[in-house]
Amino acid sequence: MADSRVDKLAANLQKILSDQQADISHALGELTILIHSRDFLSIAETLRNHTDLVFDTLVDLCGVDYSEYTTNTHAGYKRGDKRFAVVYHLLSVKHNHRLRLRVFVEDNEFPMLDSVIYIWPSANWYEREAFDLFGIVFNNHPDLRRILTDYGFIGNPFRKDFPLSGHMEMQYDPDQKRVIYQPITIEPREITPYIIREEQYGKEEI
Repeated sequence: MADSRVDKLAANLQKILSDQQADISHALGELTILIHSRDFLSIAETLRNHTDLVFDTLVDLCGVDYSEYTTNTHAGYKRGDKRFAVVYHLLSVKHNHRLRLRVFVEDNEFPMLDSVIYIWPSANWYEREAFDLFGIVFNNHPDLRRILTDYGFIGNPFRKDFPLSGHMEMQYDPDQKRVIYQPITIEPREITPYIIREEQYGKEEI
């Protein structure tokens, strides 16, 4: 029964979006569609407004960094040399359908995608989170500020090229009587635990 509902949704998407969707896959009872960034806003509006779809709720949004993926595909999608993607999880309350959108960002150096806050207002903080942690800029967002990292923070923590110890450190300066930021002074190093056990450790005595 569940699969038949998903198949019906897939058929509706194929008919309504036509050639705008780059690819579609069905896994774990949910559909994922890959769309081009140039068609993103028009498709988002169609998904919300079309009477056969009515995806009126944005449940979640997250950034993805594919820089360390060892293959050129993910869930069957050809990503080429694109590093960043944004994934949207949608819900149609009316039809009780869920849908996942995946949009790859064209520019790896300055990743930017149009904001959907005017289509789904709940995108506000989700977009700010992806901006803060991945450095993905959402064009036309009315208040695109960091939301999790501290004021003056440099870098984007969820990028795979971000060092574990960070770029900056802060400390209280007694002369200036305030907290100051400065380049980090900790040398990065890998810590390998060294465990010494007795030869008969764990063996029961007879």
